[in-house]
Amino acid sequence: MNAEDDQIDEPEIVNELSAINSQMQTLKVVTERARSVSPVATRRWKIPKPVTAIMIAISSRALFDMKDERKIYREKGLSAYINHMIDVENTPLKPGSAFPFVQALTNINLKLLELNKDETELFDVVLMSNNSAQVGVALINSINHHRIAAATVFDSSGIGQTNNKQLRIAFDGDAVLFSDEAEIIAKKHGLDKFFEHEAQKADQPLEKGPLKKFAMVLGKMKKKFHDAGIVEECPIRTYLVTARSAASSGLRALRTLRSWGLDIDEALFLAGAPKGPILERIRPHLFFDDQEKNVESGLEHGVESAHVPYGIAQQYRKK
Repeated sequence: MNAEDDQIDEPEIVNELSAINSQMQTLKVVTERARSVSPVATRRWKIPKPVTAIMIAISSRALFDMKDERKIYREKGLSAYINHMIDVENTPLKPGSAFPFVQALTNINLKLLELNKDETELFDVVLMSNNSAQVGVALINSINHHRIAAATVFDSSGIGQTNNKQLRIAFDGDAVLFSDEAEIIAKKHGLDKFFEHEAQKADQPLEKGPLKKFAMVLGKMKKKFHDAGIVEECPIRTYLVTARSAASSGLRALRTLRSWGLDIDEALFLAGAPKGPILERIRPHLFFDDQEKNVESGLEHGVESAHVPYGIAQQYRKK
């Protein structure tokens, strides 16, 4: 296929794409509070189930141009790379080779929803990344700035590996590491109010949950290895496995962890998808969740999972 084969001749489509490109070029970088929340970021449509969604996996390095950042990693190491990404996290990453493709998927989703607001057969973009959770803020800020459809961030390193020389612990977020403040909003007032609430409080850390202390102890132990220069081969690895969407409500979760000084190795934002399949891939020794359905999903996929009887979800379970 040559370049001429890729040309789009239909005037209406060309005009629409030109309008989209014009809008993209005029977007300005503002603070999270000042930026309006896009319908893409908030996922105001019903989150498609795996059986109906068309799942598209995209590498973060394909979606965004990260050549300069990867050069820092190669030449100066992981710590310098993470520090750089934190320093520039409010500057959106430049579009990469796969960006136009994902932008087109986003546009198709919105057009389908114009036809049917309850449409469930939508594209669900999964952003594959082996970056530290500390880098997640930069990725999410870039997703929101460019208003693209990626709602799930999934780590692609160590998939399917069981390593008994490394302790692997996975935590749910709300009502486990964090309080159930946000979950109360979702349960009582619905997802729209939840998205609005989390956007308004994106810079306000969540209160602690019942497993924060345990996670902090693990973090303190990890730091001893990191201070000794043992980072990538650290014998402790921790995960955040949350139903939150990266683009709409992930920022508050990551900023809460940062405010605590808690370095979680991998933050997985599933946007409501079942947790069992993801847990089966990352193979933690133990997974903690406040909702029995998630515990059962983990157990069904061969992952030891523990129920945390805390928060508003327990009231709904009893009903």
